[in-house]
Amino acid sequence: MYRVCLLTADDGQDATALVRDPRLPGHVWVGPYVTFEPSLALVVEDSDGIGGYVLGALDSRAFERRRERGWPPLRENYPELDAADYLSKLERYAIHDIHHAWPVDDELVSRFPSELHIDLVPRLQGRGLGRRLIDTMIASLRDAGSHGLHMFVSQGNHRAAGFYRHLGFAQFPSTDVDIFTMELASGPT
Repeated sequence: MYRVCLLTADDGQDATALVRDPRLPGHVWVGPYVTFEPSLALVVEDSDGIGGYVLGALDSRAFERRRERGWPPLRENYPELDAADYLSKLERYAIHDIHHAWPVDDELVSRFPSELHIDLVPRLQGRGLGRRLIDTMIASLRDAGSHGLHMFVSQGNHRAAGFYRHLGFAQFPSTDVDIFTMELASGPT
């Protein structure tokens, strides 16, 4: 799963050349979900191995609290540096996320308390697998009692944004990241 994260961490493209430690993206954007919400971690694989996943958190606020308690080892391994000019933008962003909780809007989590994160490598895209992963996650979140979900997408990932709109996600107002939401009472199944 960490490999898939690395291969999609640059707005859906391979970020291998952008990080010195290939585990960094996975530590930040996969590890917490698998550790704290393993029942909401689903993978898709083919003969070449795991090529995608969907990860979720039923209660985004509770997940963030668990994640915050779990960061100290990562904070020691990835110290926040004052002069980090030699780090790539992706590395700075990942290390910032390790040291600073992402400020999630109260209105967002009250209306859309669950969160979703999905990545598929190019060899598995365009086969309907992303839709099936999302539909499976939506069903799991509904079964667990969630009434809405949200996901964050970097503003440079236009292909993903178009895909989420196609699936019926709505865009939530934000200035620095694209946020997509879905009410689970009326979303696809």
